[in-house]
Amino acid sequence: MITRKSKREIEKMQAAGDVLVKCHKEIAKMIKPGITTMEIDAFAEKFLADHGATPEQKGFSGYPYATCASVNDEICHGFPREEELVEGDIVTIDMVVNLNGGLADSAWTYKVGKLDEKGEKLLNVTKQSLYKGIEQARPGNRLGDIGHAIQTYAEGEGFSVVRDFTGHGIGPTLHEEPHIPHFGLPNKGTRLKEGMVITIEPMINEGSWHSKMDANNWTARTVDQGRSAQYEHTVVITKDGPMLTTDQDQ
Repeated sequence: MITRKSKREIEKMQAAGDVLVKCHKEIAKMIKPGITTMEIDAFAEKFLADHGATPEQKGFSGYPYATCASVNDEICHGFPREEELVEGDIVTIDMVVNLNGGLADSAWTYKVGKLDEKGEKLLNVTKQSLYKGIEQARPGNRLGDIGHAIQTYAEGEGFSVVRDFTGHGIGPTLHEEPHIPHFGLPNKGTRLKEGMVITIEPMINEGSWHSKMDANNWTARTVDQGRSAQYEHTVVITKDGPMLTTDQDQ
């Protein structure tokens, strides 16, 4: 069932988003060669606790960490680890914040030191594809409009769009209906209505869109070792258009 959120619920989700944005901005300062994703995970968990919040995905279906940390060819749900990041890596930090029952979900891909030209393009195209999708998140549009905008842009730039993982409704629980594919046909799928809150989170690959699963049964990675990037916002559908609760440009 798809739920539409009240003004009070959206205000709580915005408060959670404010904490999440602050945490991501601090993490951005930490990203450099030599740091470990385990250090980032520990920082994020403490940061949330210091702000009265908790990491919603920790314990979700048994997931053991406060963040997902996906490096290079890992598409999503990478486990934080003690291996140091090195110059030229890319790392996606994905987290969900619970503040007094309000939820916010956002992922961001960071470059570690200097990145090669193709890697820079991958990150730029992935971020732009997110905003192409967000532009379509308006009452009266359909889910296919979001996916079509993302797919046509990313593929037009020479990249592929992951099919196996999607965005989703959010609040009061982490994963709710509807699923938000990042590919598809315009004017198809569920119609968007005011008060819906969704995540848009395209995962874009250098090579094939196909994924394979690690032995931990969580981490998905590309089948051809091509790099993957992801950017995600929590989006409220309003009568005036999309509102981001996780906007880092505020």
